[in-house]
Amino acid sequence: MPTAEVRMDLPPEAVWSTITDVSSWPRWGPTVTGARVFGDAELASGVRGTITTIAGVPLPFEITEFVDGRSWAWKVGGVNATRHEVIPVAGGCVLSFGAPLWAVAYLPVLAIALPRIERIASPLE
Repeated sequence: MPTAEVRMDLPPEAVWSTITDVSSWPRWGPTVTGARVFGDAELASGVRGTITTIAGVPLPFEITEFVDGRSWAWKVGGVNATRHEVIPVAGGCVLSFGAPLWAVAYLPVLAIALPRIERIASPLE
């Protein structure tokens, strides 16, 4: 799976908290204007919800993979989409977003999200 990633001098827990906070997705996702999970559930495998795109189109999503504190992946509109991973390293973490081969052109969009997440996860934010 092709990836976009960045090393951050932030605790992995802070980055994980940011990427699993559904209410923050529109702040860092360049193509996201809204998101919600059904039943106010926290992200976990099998959780479903909707994401609204910049085109104003709401799409259903389902979390298809979830390793607490480490990674999650999803289907959007029934199609496998991005995988999100926080990899602990000395002094911080690496945030990695993977795109399916069919969506490799989406990598530049994912690359835009990475520094946004770093800013949001920073204690000064």
